[in-house]
Amino acid sequence: MKADAYRFDGKTSCDLSRLPTDAGTEKGKKAEYAEKTAANLKKMESLQEAFYADGREGMVILLQALDAAGKDGTIKHVMGGLNPEGVTVYNFKQPTKTELEHDYLWRVGRCLPPRGGISIFNRSYYEDVLVVQMHQLHKGYRMADRVLQESDREFFEKRYHQICHFEEYLYENSFRVVKIFLHLSKGEQKERFLARIDTPDKNWKFSAADITERARFDEYNQLYQKVINATASEHAPWYVLPADQKWYTRYLVSEIVVEALQKCAPSYPKVTDQVRAEMQRARVQLMAED
Repeated sequence: MKADAYRFDGKTSCDLSRLPTDAGTEKGKKAEYAEKTAANLKKMESLQEAFYADGREGMVILLQALDAAGKDGTIKHVMGGLNPEGVTVYNFKQPTKTELEHDYLWRVGRCLPPRGGISIFNRSYYEDVLVVQMHQLHKGYRMADRVLQESDREFFEKRYHQICHFEEYLYENSFRVVKIFLHLSKGEQKERFLARIDTPDKNWKFSAADITERARFDEYNQLYQKVINATASEHAPWYVLPADQKWYTRYLVSEIVVEALQKCAPSYPKVTDQVRAEMQRARVQLMAED
């Protein structure tokens, strides 16, 4: 699988400065990859139907990225291949007052899917070790002194461990976590921000706050690298995907989702002899109507 080249499971260190943000030698193959993506979407449709009927595993697919990296478009163009009956998308924004009164994983637990279902997180609980850490938001939380008096390093290292344990807990309870980071270059982000300003149909996407955050682009990448290395594991690996060419990113994501569903080995529930007999009686009854 081509996406394996971007997979980090804790065995090797992730260095974002050395990882590509573009399609590299594949740049001239847009049409070819569009066909491959379409084929994967059909596979996803078939696999998800069996996954939903099987009902033995659940799945969380989370997308993390800097602004304008293409999270929304990825969900629309790739996850659109899934049956919406078995999928729910959650967009995690700034915590509400009620959410801040609970532990940071509380709002996530409420969004986990039933087995057979898929939850897609547009941003996720990782915001609580990214934006919160970057802007020191935890300093304003109403928490016990014994917690807030810890050094920042201690505070967030504990959160890394908590996240790892949470993802291990999910895996041990028959849920899979697929973690994707869309790795965007600063130059491409600039072009996408300009498009939001210059294209009327994209004006609604523009936020002055995004430009403010852009000033810390390199700091965010350094922090993302730290977080990825601290939370990558065999059962919940990170995929750090080049995001400058959306068509290539979408292909890689479709490949990852197909493989994740295949690993679940979904199968339709076996029909018992009793049910088979009931089906035969129903068939006889229906035919008698004619």
